[in-house]
Amino acid sequence: MPPEPPASSSAPTAPSTARGAATSRRIIDAAAVEFAARGIAGARIDRIIAAAHTNKAQLYGYFGSKDGLFDAVVADRVSFTTEARPFDAADLPGWAVGLYDHNLRQPDLVRLIAWIRLERRPTGLWFDSADHEQKLAEIAAEQAAGRLCAGDPFDLLTLVISMACAWSPASGVYTATAEEPAADHERRRALLRECVARAVAP
Repeated sequence: MPPEPPASSSAPTAPSTARGAATSRRIIDAAAVEFAARGIAGARIDRIIAAAHTNKAQLYGYFGSKDGLFDAVVADRVSFTTEARPFDAADLPGWAVGLYDHNLRQPDLVRLIAWIRLERRPTGLWFDSADHEQKLAEIAAEQAAGRLCAGDPFDLLTLVISMACAWSPASGVYTATAEEPAADHERRRALLRECVARAVAP
């Protein structure tokens, strides 16, 4: 397989028109599918531009490089997940169930994170965002009020996310899909809610 073409030598620029924004959106959505399925190294720009009905000049113009496009895809999917299920430190069991449901409908982010672990950062925090810091601050406030168990807020958040992703594409045991019987999902939601509630109880 031939190597990917070099990235554009110019800095990426945000689209300035509605048509450009629509093209950028198509690129991100097509790239999300490609990266989630094949990772960073395995993804092909030719497949992405074909699916997005655009060309390499536009892709590199908006995103600069393949790595820049991957970063944009991850940021887009993180933002979408945050908006789809707002964080609520006062209801971590309900938030965890919301993540379970989101992973059924939109599994791309979990797959992308798995590729980050495999191809970029095998250890440590894979992102740095103000949204993440806000979550930790809200957890600390609930702990100070005696409504959550003591401990490092980061560890508590990591535990809840891991429990919510127990049946996600990142699972080492079983990946649930939206096509499964509704009763299976209801059983898991109930178990997840109960286990998270017990884990974070003061």
